Amino acid sequence: MKFNNLGIIDPILKALRDKKYVTPTEIQQKAIPIVLNRRDILGCAQTGTGKTAAFAIPIIQLIQKIEIRRKRRTKIRALIVTPTRELAIQIDDNIREYSKYTQVRNTVIFGGVKQHAQVEKLKKGVHILVATPGRLLDLVDQGYVQLDAVKIFVLDEADRMLDMGFINDIRKMLKILPTNRQSLFFSATMPKNIVELSRSILHHPKRVNVSPVSSAAETVKQVVYYTNKRDKKNLLLHILQNEEINQVLLFSRTKHGADRISRDLRKKRISANVIHGDKAQNHRQRALKNFKEGKIKVLVATDIAARGIDINKLEYVINYDIPNVAETYVHRIGRSGRAGEDGKAISICEPEENAFIREIERLIKQPISVIKNHPFQQTDKPMTEQEKKAWRKEKQRRKQEFFANRKKQ
Repeated sequence: MKFNNLGIIDPILKALRDKKYVTPTEIQQKAIPIVLNRRDILGCAQTGTGKTAAFAIPIIQLIQKIEIRRKRRTKIRALIVTPTRELAIQIDDNIREYSKYTQVRNTVIFGGVKQHAQVEKLKKGVHILVATPGRLLDLVDQGYVQLDAVKIFVLDEADRMLDMGFINDIRKMLKILPTNRQSLFFSATMPKNIVELSRSILHHPKRVNVSPVSSAAETVKQVVYYTNKRDKKNLLLHILQNEEINQVLLFSRTKHGADRISRDLRKKRISANVIHGDKAQNHRQRALKNFKEGKIKVLVATDIAARGIDINKLEYVINYDIPNVAETYVHRIGRSGRAGEDGKAISICEPEENAFIREIERLIKQPISVIKNHPFQQTDKPMTEQEKKAWRKEKQRRKQEFFANRKKQ
């Protein structure tokens, strides 16, 4: 199957050829015809499967053929809501590339920056608006965004939306949006609370599944190093000595930890940068740009900041801290092995995280290969009272950072 077999119009096909897109991914093959037929979708697809193009391409086509042809006044016809700034920017960039030979206009709004530039773009008129929940509702309240003409509503990364506590914002949006609309609902995982949310949004949806729920990509080789907390830093340096690792996306549980890891790597003359919620937007975009261009070897990120990272042919992901939510592991390693490329996920596990690895293995229904031949083996020595106290303090800090990050979106 080729893109020109999906009923896509010539201006979009030309843009896809510019990007050297020839064969659609599974979710694109399934979703594009459904969207073009004006049906609601309940889509489950892990990261890296081409989900953005699966909804962006048909939305551009519907607006180009129906709205533009009638020469109506430019209004927001499609609203795409996503949880993080990085992901919103990525989606907006993709839409701009796919629509460059059409008359469709799009823009993106998100928090963490001054609103003036975003408001000016809105005043010029757009057909497709990509937004994070907080900034969207803020600009609606100020009267800069009108959603009464929206015909297509997309809720992307729904599971992360709920993880970040956006359920009330979603409910507010549903009250503002027209009831007569087409709705597209996408999530990398599909637990019961997500299914229940979808029922309040969708009308007789077509379900699209392209992989088992909460599965890891088959193209990603997964390994784990068991070590002690005090040896993690040295083990990381040992791993990075591998000449095959040209670039790696490294995950830290906390912003404080991410900053520390980045500093430690630079002290060892390993080029590194960091992105997380406390970094200014221009810093985050510059760090991501430098990483994509190969100017730095290690990009250290927290989970929320990294959700929108889309880097072609990224091979290595390192979990410096094992996530205590198994689904988060799936999202992390989905940054590599994208669109059929090979990837490798390396996890560094201290004793208190052993249980997290077992939970992950139950979720993905496969064991993670253990690397036994390394100089920093994990011991069975129990935690001291001081270590337990530090662990409890870290858990409390993690909770506080979670809610602080949620408020910034």
